Amino acid sequence: MKKSIVVLLSVLTLISCSKSQTAVVEKSANLDHTAIKKSMIKALEWQEAHPIFAIAPTDWTAGAYYTGVARAHKTTKNMMYMAALKNQAYWNKWQTYDRLHHADDVAISYSYLYVARNEKRRNFADLEPTKKFLDTHLFEDNNWKAGTNKSKEDKTILWWWCDALFMAPPVVNLYAKHTKQPKYLEAMHKYYMEAYNRLYDKEENLFARDMRFVWKGTKEDRKEPNGKKVFWSRGNGWVIGGLALLLDDMPKDYEHRDFYVSLYKEMAAKILEIQPEDGLWRTSLLSPESYNHGEVSGSGFYTFALAWGINNGLLDKKHTSAVKKAWSGLAACQHEDGRVGWVQNIGAFPEPASADSWQNFGTGAYLLAGSEILKLK
Repeated sequence: MKKSIVVLLSVLTLISCSKSQTAVVEKSANLDHTAIKKSMIKALEWQEAHPIFAIAPTDWTAGAYYTGVARAHKTTKNMMYMAALKNQAYWNKWQTYDRLHHADDVAISYSYLYVARNEKRRNFADLEPTKKFLDTHLFEDNNWKAGTNKSKEDKTILWWWCDALFMAPPVVNLYAKHTKQPKYLEAMHKYYMEAYNRLYDKEENLFARDMRFVWKGTKEDRKEPNGKKVFWSRGNGWVIGGLALLLDDMPKDYEHRDFYVSLYKEMAAKILEIQPEDGLWRTSLLSPESYNHGEVSGSGFYTFALAWGINNGLLDKKHTSAVKKAWSGLAACQHEDGRVGWVQNIGAFPEPASADSWQNFGTGAYLLAGSEILKLK
């Protein structure tokens, strides 16, 4: 009964949200660049005025947000984005978060690397903390790498949850590019393959969030109410969004690049196949009826990744209409003050969202999406 009420209220609120943003949506659907840029700046301004993080200003939520800010600057060159990037880096003293074995805690370094690569002043950016993290994370022993960190999530590999494939690999890849040291890229590929081999479902072309959601053919397998496997929207958004970031910076002649291209194409085809009619994906990808309303963080990452694929020739331009529809849905979820709503809160599996649920990583996903939507022809 409670679930039915939540779903009903969610649908009603989404309709209201959509009506209040009709003008924005119509302009965005036609890829009005002025409207899109204005929408993105409003999102940035609101988020900067309302800081939020799960643990610390250097945690993964901030990392995902400022990755979106970096990509927004890359596309628009608006110095408001660069100012935000430099400001947070300065106050963070260019530090990562504390857990050197945990992929989440280096996500913030994507923004540091972006600043370093776009700042003309020598020695402006301090990348020593990033180097320390990556050297420890990739090349020193820990319990996860040793396979001795037993738990219900089966944390016996370095990147044991699919979210990690957004948090660390794009940073490692960009650091390898920045320093011209391929050993980092090789280490990234090793640990990426461990996660892929454990979590990727080759029947559905989607990632389980972690081992709790991998089907083993037993009665203990987790199922949705409709009997299907549990595939979390944001979890798969993390992966395909991370793939777009990876491929954008990965050397064209890298020996394993074809693997990442193939994986991207497989996931993109699946995501396009299951896109709901209103453009926004539900929090449960194979059981959309469970929470039948659009969710912004997963949808934002999908919109970014799919638009990136079209812009870079990995996806056919015939999919442009699907991506435009997704952006229109995202724009409808932005409040007049710039806040981006309909973001599922921090979690690890499908749950509902609402017009008033927001997180900084949701804003990051929105900015990522806008950064590629602006490039669509």
